[in-house]
Formats: sequence, structure tokens, C-alpha cells
Amino acid sequence: LPCKIFASFLLICNFSMKGAKAMDVVGIVDHDINLAIPDFQLDDSIDDIRWYLGQTRIGQLRKGRNKNLQNETYHIFSNGTLQIKNLTRYSSNSYRVEVFDIYGKNVLDRKIDLRILEMVSKPVISWNCINTTLTCEVKKGSDPELTLSLNKKAVNTSHQKVIIYKWFNNLNPSFSCKAENKVSVETSVANISCTGKGLDVYLILSIIGGGTILIIFVALLIFYISKKKKLSSRRNADEELEIRAHRVTTEERVRKPYQIPASMSQKPAVSQPPPPPSHRSQAPGHRPLPPGHRAQHQQQKRPPPHSSGTHVHQQKGPPLPRPRVQQKPPPGAAGRTLLPPRS
Repeated sequence: LPCKIFASFLLICNFSMKGAKAMDVVGIVDHDINLAIPDFQLDDSIDDIRWYLGQTRIGQLRKGRNKNLQNETYHIFSNGTLQIKNLTRYSSNSYRVEVFDIYGKNVLDRKIDLRILEMVSKPVISWNCINTTLTCEVKKGSDPELTLSLNKKAVNTSHQKVIIYKWFNNLNPSFSCKAENKVSVETSVANISCTGKGLDVYLILSIIGGGTILIIFVALLIFYISKKKKLSSRRNADEELEIRAHRVTTEERVRKPYQIPASMSQKPAVSQPPPPPSHRSQAPGHRPLPPGHRAQHQQQKRPPPHSSGTHVHQQKGPPLPRPRVQQKPPPGAAGRTLLPPRS
């Protein structure tokens, strides 16, 4: 009777273990892990233990000996625990174990979900006193959680790899940044001092900004002055050209009235051309004057009527011969002989 009771208890446990939920296990990259059989204790009634990766059998322990191991990555201890060496990200998978007694009966069937994570690295804290900004960053780690604390009080939490925080009204804050996941925890601390550094930086930036503005202003002033000089020189050149042109025009206008008499005096010579060279070379003879010159000459030689009358009344004897009065010939009658006037 006791044997029947014990066998019934094992049967009930067997059904409960087969329907049990899969167990979650976390491993670390580049580390080894041991997968123990949950809720199991080895005794003399156990004859065979088999491990599967998915549907592929990777190892077997029978009567205390390892058999059918897939490769050197796996090893089964005498208590049925599976060891996986040098885990990688590809080691994440579902593993299953089956246990059989000496009668070949499956007394246990359990599933284990293995997840491989990378350990977090130590957080790196950097800050900027100019804009009072702090940055906490973790370089490595799977699914990290960052927690930033100011003066031992949490101020920010993030599941990203970077936290950026801006502080106010505190020149000497103390920060701590903690990075953690399911397989590791790392913490960094930074005591910040921006008392003199911030002022120096602000002063330097102010000097640089003022110098830049001054240089730009001087450059614009030089450019404006040079441009103004160019415009004034062009205007002066244009004014000089206008003055010169005005002077030349005035001089030409002044010269023209003095040239008019000379041109007028030359008109008779043009209207009365000189005789040809053949006539000038001939000796002066008794060439008669032109009709115009004769009439002019006779008018000049003839005395007025009243003067001739007075001379007649004064002369009582026979008339005396009149002396010839030689007069200068006109300019065009040079070398010609004047004829005596007719009585």
C-alpha cells in the first residue's frame, strides 16, 4: 500500500511538472552559465536526462555519463545541470530538458528561456559651466537604465544610453549617475565647481564678441571711406573736365569778334582780285583808270563852284595856269599815271 501511494504521488507530480510554465534565465555575454533542472533532485530511479535546443538534442546524461554532446560548448554535470560555455548574443534561445526513470518513463519535462545580456559599462559624466548642462552616457550594455541624482536625490531616469540635464542656482552641484540592467550595475560620481571658471569663460566670450564687432565696424568704416573718396575723386575729375570745356568755349567765343575786321578788310581784295603776275611785271604806262576810279578822281580834283567863282571875280587879267596837285593813288592803282582833269 505505501508503494502504491508513493507511485501515485510521483504520477501527480509528473503531470504538474509537464504543464509548468517556462522559466526565464538571464546570461551574460562572454561568460559561462549553468542551467539547473528546476524542481528536480537526482536519485537512483533516474536513468536518462536529455537536453534540447529547440527541437535539436544537444546532450544526454545516461547512468552518470555524458553522451551525444553536440560540441564542446555544452557539458552536463552528474546532477543533470547543463553548462553552456562562452555565451554570445546568439546563445539566446529556448532550452528543454527531459528526465526518464529506469523504466523509460518520462518523469519530468521542463522548458527554460535563456536571454543573453551585455554588462553595462561605467557611466561617463561631462558638463559645461557656460550653459550649466550635464551629460551622463553609458557606452556599452544591453537594455540599460540610467538614474541621475543631484546631491543624492534622483532628478532624472531614462532607459536610453544618454541623459542630458540642466541645473540652476547652484554653482557647485554634486551628481551621481547609475547605469544598471539585469546582470550588472555601475555608478559614477562628479563634483562640479564652476565658481571661477564660468566667470572667466563669460569674460573671454565677451571679449571675443566685442573684438569681432569692433573689427567688423572698422572694416565697414574703411570700406565706406574708400568708396566715398572714389566718388569724390570722380566728381572732381568731372568738374575739371566741365571747367576746361567751358574755358575752351569761352576763349573761342572771345576770339571770333577780333577776327571779323580782318575778314571784312579782306573782302575787297576778294571782290577785286589783283592783276595777274604778267601785268604786274610790265613797266608802268599810260593805262587808263577804271570808270569808277575816274569819277572818284575827278570829284576830288574839281573845286567847289563857289570857290571857282570867287577866283574869277578876283582875277582881272587873263587866267593863269593851275598847278598840278599830285595826290596819292589808291592802293589798287599803284604804278598808274594820273591824267589831268579836264576843264
